[in-house]
Amino acid sequence: MSTENDVPATTAPASYTEAAQAMVAQTRAMRQQVPKLVIPSSTREGSRLSNAASVPPEFVELSAVSVTNSAPLVREGALGPDETRDLIRYANAFDPVADELEALAQFIRHSTLAARNKAGREALTTYAIAKVLARHPETADLAPAVEDMRRALGRTRKGKPKQDQPPATTDPSEPTKPSK
Repeated sequence: MSTENDVPATTAPASYTEAAQAMVAQTRAMRQQVPKLVIPSSTREGSRLSNAASVPPEFVELSAVSVTNSAPLVREGALGPDETRDLIRYANAFDPVADELEALAQFIRHSTLAARNKAGREALTTYAIAKVLARHPETADLAPAVEDMRRALGRTRKGKPKQDQPPATTDPSEPTKPSK
């Protein structure tokens, strides 16, 4: 694994698309391996859950102990102390998995950005060289390619702003005001 911002030179698979699709399939298959996996129904669902989810583990344990030791706290249909503790164990066990997958996602995004950067730098260097060479008679045939690259790049020079009105002239009959 490279710690630099360069893209490591590797042998290309038969198709990056095929390799990526295989990884997507593996990632989706992992969903079946995660017990109690809940897919959010909206983008706001996480914030709706976070208030009660953020109580300290000690609070949850004290609540479970209280339910165990006090019959009036036992509610019909509510989770029992063992089920509550099991949910905390589940969360503690799978949080590192989520952290690892998020780190992998960041590494993949960084790798694709580094690849685009390297390809873009190469293309910009080629464009700069082609612009210079297109001015020479012996390589003037590069001019259409330079124009195509310029258009594809989408960067255009800003021309001088057009003046719709002629500059205001001073009326000689008006006295000039001294500048401050």
